[in-house]
Amino acid sequence: MLSAQRDDDDSQYLLVAKLDNARNVSNILKAIHFKDIATVIASPMGLKVTVEDAKCVQANAFIQESIFHHYHIKEDQLAFKINLTVLLECLTIFGSSATTPSGNTTLKMCYAGYGCPLILMLEEDGVLTDCSLKTLEPDEVLDFDFSSANVVNKIIMKSECLKEVFSELDTTSEVLQILISPDQPYLQFSTFGNAGSTHSSFPKDSEMVESFLSNQTQTNRYKISLLKPSVKALNLSTRISIRTDSRGFLSLQYMIKTEDGQICFVEYYCAPDEEITDDPET
Repeated sequence: MLSAQRDDDDSQYLLVAKLDNARNVSNILKAIHFKDIATVIASPMGLKVTVEDAKCVQANAFIQESIFHHYHIKEDQLAFKINLTVLLECLTIFGSSATTPSGNTTLKMCYAGYGCPLILMLEEDGVLTDCSLKTLEPDEVLDFDFSSANVVNKIIMKSECLKEVFSELDTTSEVLQILISPDQPYLQFSTFGNAGSTHSSFPKDSEMVESFLSNQTQTNRYKISLLKPSVKALNLSTRISIRTDSRGFLSLQYMIKTEDGQICFVEYYCAPDEEITDDPET
């Protein structure tokens, strides 16, 4: 078995992670795959993989240490950039369908430190494949300075309702307007397209809403083109946390269950396109 392979050589690596089902990682990474290059930060808590675009949107996938059946890191933090497209191709090298009796591709991931490649060893049905992926020096990731102390509105709701909202977005609208208020309509999503404006509202006592906290009325618009990548995470998730801070920055945090029932999180940050201070219809 792969888990027993080459253990004698593990001492040369600063990071060794093993997984019985590679899909548990590849599915999460697919949810943030809207650019080729990703920054990986490994810590004793697990892996954080970050993808950014145009300094306006950032996606983070958090793959906790508990997702792996073996996870060992020798330093407080390791960081590198990697081609996410190539990484996903390697993780799904045996195909996405289950072809073994267990239905799993096992994975061993090794990294020896700065300048070294990321080594992947995958095994399915007795076939072993090694992949060596070039790593790059990481850039500073964007700091949106999204602090919980500055959060003015926070809603936790079931993902089902938002899947419907996002699937029916007017594609001729450049922006999605989000209104959150302590008063009616509480939570409203609006688009402004060629055929006119559309609105989807959710009362705070809706069975879809699990938690509703609004300290002030906020109406902000976000470019739909920047939010579209988050639909991948939305479709995988069971719960979503919607937060806005005093500047109108948006945080969408998706709770995703792996095939093994473990919990992972994917978070999107998006800067507002503009803040509306008068009638939302204008």
